[in-house]
Amino acid sequence: MHEIHRQRMRPGDSLPGYRVLGVRLGVSRNTVMAAYHELQAEGWVVSTPGEGSVVAPHPPTRIPGEQEKAESPEPLSSMGFDLSPGVEAEVRKGSSSLLKVASGLPDPRLLPGAELARAYRRALVLNRQQNLELEDPQGHPMLRDSLARMLRDARGIMASPETILVTRGSQMALFLVAQALLAPGDAVAVEALGQPAAWEAFARAGARCLPVPLDEDGLRVAALDQLAQSERLRAVFVTPLRQYPTLVQLSPERRERLMALAETHRFAVIENDQDSEFLFEGQRRPPLAAEDRAGVVIHVGTLSKIFSPNLRLGYVHGPALLISRLRALRQALDRQGDMVLERAFAELLDDGAIHRHLNRMQRTYRTRRDVLCRALERSLGEHLSFQVPEGGLALWAKVREGVDVDRWAARALEHGVAFQPGRRFAFDGGPVQALRLGFSNYPEADLEEVALRMKAALLEDR
Repeated sequence: MHEIHRQRMRPGDSLPGYRVLGVRLGVSRNTVMAAYHELQAEGWVVSTPGEGSVVAPHPPTRIPGEQEKAESPEPLSSMGFDLSPGVEAEVRKGSSSLLKVASGLPDPRLLPGAELARAYRRALVLNRQQNLELEDPQGHPMLRDSLARMLRDARGIMASPETILVTRGSQMALFLVAQALLAPGDAVAVEALGQPAAWEAFARAGARCLPVPLDEDGLRVAALDQLAQSERLRAVFVTPLRQYPTLVQLSPERRERLMALAETHRFAVIENDQDSEFLFEGQRRPPLAAEDRAGVVIHVGTLSKIFSPNLRLGYVHGPALLISRLRALRQALDRQGDMVLERAFAELLDDGAIHRHLNRMQRTYRTRRDVLCRALERSLGEHLSFQVPEGGLALWAKVREGVDVDRWAARALEHGVAFQPGRRFAFDGGPVQALRLGFSNYPEADLEEVALRMKAALLEDR
């Protein structure tokens, strides 16, 4: 290959026979034969039975794995066009020693790689053989069918493949819902402590986000009722099963009142369900979509929280008319998702691999939760107060008055720990005397180190 690339061997030049070259190189005839077949498949040689092999008339111009050496151009420091006003992305530099517990994420090191690889390999072969023409922006039919069964069996939602759209993660789902549902100037009620990424998705559609306060029973629906009297609400965005970030549950009375308000005022309830698969104690509660009889709930979920945040799979369940509009928007944005990955996940759902993985992770993440909680109580008990979360992948801790949470977070970064101060979740951007810590993506020893580094950062600042 290299001799041909350097033109020391020209098109049409004869190559040694299998046996001759095998003796010369000290390898078997079959090894040489396999190498020649690979060279022929790549276009380097032409082999004719009974006549031997010669250099191909037009061999490739590049050798696999080699990069052409060229000077790296200087990056442009300016643009020759203007951008409309918008939100700039925050660039964060990582560190190999930084313990990132800013949010609850699944541990990718515990990914059942062998099962996923087998399912992906089978899906790749089957898609190539059977579904070469399959392009479905709504998602692979097999995955939508599997998701519908999962939502019916595990969540109590009366779902069907026609009422589900598959997306590349829940953020894409929220973005598409916002584009389908909202127009510039529309009002969307959001939790006053909540999910900035969701607010941005609504703002990108031109909507006005209006904060509604929270308490120990979740969203204050009475305040939402007052807002609905003065504003024509198009939607309310809630995290009722485990409020993000405070982890409180929306009380049964408020759930019922919220659904009644949505039906009366004809606004949509966008329900984000991020990590309800992980429940360590207590009784599992159904999502709002399971109690929806008026067709007002749009249920957004994710599969990324089960395996790995790098496997981008989310979904939307809602009325068929909405799903049809989302499908059209998805087609304009992305044409379709990853059909092979979606089919592989459908197989993992159907054969129980995902549920077996969840069972294993329940024990692992419960242990990690307990280790972090004990470590925090030992090291920071006089500065933090929290309830041990009954589920999910993170905890919410209140911080003693007098401690500057934002300054503590900055100091902690210098000590190699990244957590989120409460201000990050405040709609008004004001200080919040609390913080959020994930416990799922590090082993026990690292979580104990998190508490020690946080303590060192706090003491240094006093």
